[in-house]
Amino acid sequence: MNSQYCFSLTPPPFSTLPLQELVDELYNFRDCYFETHSVEEAGRKQSDVAQESEKTLKRLEEKEDNFKHKAEFLLQKGRCLNVAPDFSTVAEECLSRAVKLEPGLVEGWNTLGEQYWKKGDLTGAKNCFTGALQQSKNKVSLRNLSMVLRQLPPADSNTHHGKQVMESVDMARQAVQLDVTDGTSWYILGNAYVSLFFTCGQNPQLSQQALTAYAQSEKVDRAASCYPELHFNRATLFQYEEMYGSALGGYSRAAALDPGWEEPPEREKQLLEYLGKVTELIQNKGKVKARRLRTMLSNLNTSALGPCSSPQFRSPTGRVGSLEPRTLSSLTHGHNAGVAALGKVVFSLASEGRMAFTFGMVDSEESCIVVMVYNTADSWGVLIGDTVVIPEPQVKRHSITHKDKVFDFRSIRVDSPLLLIVNGKKQNVQSQIAASVSYKPQSE
Repeated sequence: MNSQYCFSLTPPPFSTLPLQELVDELYNFRDCYFETHSVEEAGRKQSDVAQESEKTLKRLEEKEDNFKHKAEFLLQKGRCLNVAPDFSTVAEECLSRAVKLEPGLVEGWNTLGEQYWKKGDLTGAKNCFTGALQQSKNKVSLRNLSMVLRQLPPADSNTHHGKQVMESVDMARQAVQLDVTDGTSWYILGNAYVSLFFTCGQNPQLSQQALTAYAQSEKVDRAASCYPELHFNRATLFQYEEMYGSALGGYSRAAALDPGWEEPPEREKQLLEYLGKVTELIQNKGKVKARRLRTMLSNLNTSALGPCSSPQFRSPTGRVGSLEPRTLSSLTHGHNAGVAALGKVVFSLASEGRMAFTFGMVDSEESCIVVMVYNTADSWGVLIGDTVVIPEPQVKRHSITHKDKVFDFRSIRVDSPLLLIVNGKKQNVQSQIAASVSYKPQSE
């Protein structure tokens, strides 16, 4: 929950600043830390902010006796304590008292809502943000409500979570419309689109809208490019979209900006290991011995096409007609209409944090390719020796360089196991389950 403006001018002395400006300077120090510090100093950010917070609190308390507007003082003290990432009992008390004294204090309700959020009381947070919106339509309440709606379980058993996520997108859109120059609102809209993408059918348009919102966040607000969560969440989407170089770069950047956060370097390491295993297994054809491979391929013939050989076969794109079997080497990059890839499974790969069920298949020419199948149920899989047919395969070439590692291979992407023919048969409905991918909502 960040402010969007950065000022590099030298601030006036604390003693001459009104209370609000005093606390605004503290938030400016936190949110624009990398305007005045290098990324190498990222490990110090939290302690530096805590130090500034203590100084600001001290200055605030020096003014307490002279300050006539008690609610304003309580609000600013609560805001000062709210700059920390963790819940503060004192902040909650100050803010609760402030809004009791002045129920129309929108910033008081918003900051109190953030404290409830940090405490894990999502219902309390939602009530605060909704209450603030009843006082005045404002971007902070809208975008915070967008976050809370995505985290709250559905209100009742008849409400689908997707409905709440769609409401969440609407709230974030409204926040952006109120101020198109606010990078934080654009960033939260990006996160809302990511949630909608994974909750409601993985429409590629939603993925693109998420990436556009993240790019706009960085464009309108220099500080946004230093949000570690933005890089991490976007990298998660890049990985799902098989944009591996961009994903690795994003995890690496998030790790540099927040060295204390363990997940980005862990995701980067897992993805590097996954790509390493995939390229090795393609090169050695799953380590299947030559004689066994010849035996496996000896019974690979067009009868394995199963329903794909029927003139009534309807392909994933809606095309009706039988498919022509093709060798892997003859497939072009992108969508291969009217044809089917046919081969034997030579390896499958279970990796930590995997987004797809991954297997390798070899065709009659002994060419090997990796296949990534998305939205698979945990119980679904293929075994070494299985015959797999992929109707109208989507082929991609990957050339990835990250740090000192280089990966180069071709793959076929399959968005659901229901699109595959395994050992002559279509897969049953139970083989598919919607993918769920974790990204970081806590610190939006």
